Amino acid sequence: MAREWVNAVVAYLDVAATTRVDPRVAEVVLHWMTEDFGNAGSRTHEYGARAKKAVQEARMFLASTVGAKTEEVIFTSGATESNNIALLGMAPYGEKTGRKHIVTSAIEHKAVIEPLLHLQEARGFEIDFLEPGTSGRISREAVLEKVRPDTLLVSLMHVNNETGVIQPVAELAQELRQTSTFLHVDAAQGYGKVPQDLKAPIDLISISGHKVGAPKGVGALVTRRRGWNKAPLEPIMFGGGQERKLRPGTLPVALIMGLYEAAKIFQENRSRWEHDAMQTRERLLAALGKTRFQINGDADHSVPHILNVTFDGLNAEALIVRIKDQVAVATGSACTSASYTPSHVLTAMGLPEEVAANGLRFSWFPSQVADFDPEDLAETIAHMQPDAS
Repeated sequence: MAREWVNAVVAYLDVAATTRVDPRVAEVVLHWMTEDFGNAGSRTHEYGARAKKAVQEARMFLASTVGAKTEEVIFTSGATESNNIALLGMAPYGEKTGRKHIVTSAIEHKAVIEPLLHLQEARGFEIDFLEPGTSGRISREAVLEKVRPDTLLVSLMHVNNETGVIQPVAELAQELRQTSTFLHVDAAQGYGKVPQDLKAPIDLISISGHKVGAPKGVGALVTRRRGWNKAPLEPIMFGGGQERKLRPGTLPVALIMGLYEAAKIFQENRSRWEHDAMQTRERLLAALGKTRFQINGDADHSVPHILNVTFDGLNAEALIVRIKDQVAVATGSACTSASYTPSHVLTAMGLPEEVAANGLRFSWFPSQVADFDPEDLAETIAHMQPDAS
């Protein structure tokens, strides 16, 4: 059967959904699949010993990127599983201690919102969903005002996946560390991009590999201690003693090594990546100046590679169809892109329904859009827009 490749002319501006696996990462993954293919749990031979040692090296490096200890990192299948382990795994402690109140935001990814709704509906937890206002940024003060003596947990994303707005997780970590309330951060979009934030004393950090050039299907959960005390997590799955019994199952060594390699590459090139991503942003915005649009979210507190805009008078779905031979973009999270309802993120920001329903997300890695000409895209959009008069 002949392979059908994506049209190479189409610029890929949807890295917030997933990134291309770096060829160097793919080479590493293939090595650990076909040569050093041992099970890290096999202790009776060299194949297993080599796999175990490699996983420990990867664990040590990932811990260093967030200022954690090696034993505080457990490998998972990605941020969704990490979020579930963190949120559902903390619930028994909340039930035992009578602390069944959780503070979060209305702009979280569904991988946070849905586990929390389960806790609310099935287990009687009280969840406060904070709305950010038009900036798309939840204020530190708004979170702290909601924290009570019976607040078990605050769960706040690092970088919003639709707007790119950075949330004040580092400041919150410093404040909450002085209390008995734990902080969970979904860092799927922020890991590697704003590294200093994640070195704050955050109790639980969810990481996704496929947002930084690693394969899909691998991630991590950082479970930072408070002094000598571990985060009071209980397993939500059973079947083995792997990963401190919090994530049972055979470790996917090849994927873990892919995440390790991708994280190393990203860390080594982050400064250049940030500079080039900002230049791409400036070129795109300059070109879009010939159209009528608004930026959704606080541009002063955003990562450089995600931009959410609404074009005056244009339906986002119709626009995507029209420009599909020029760029690959999305209306929001890939997990909800099959739905044509307005973005829950933009709606929670209080934007008018027409704006929220027609937000378009551009997201890019500079190395993958070097030949992208935003002027051509802007021309197409400008011709589609109805006369302002």
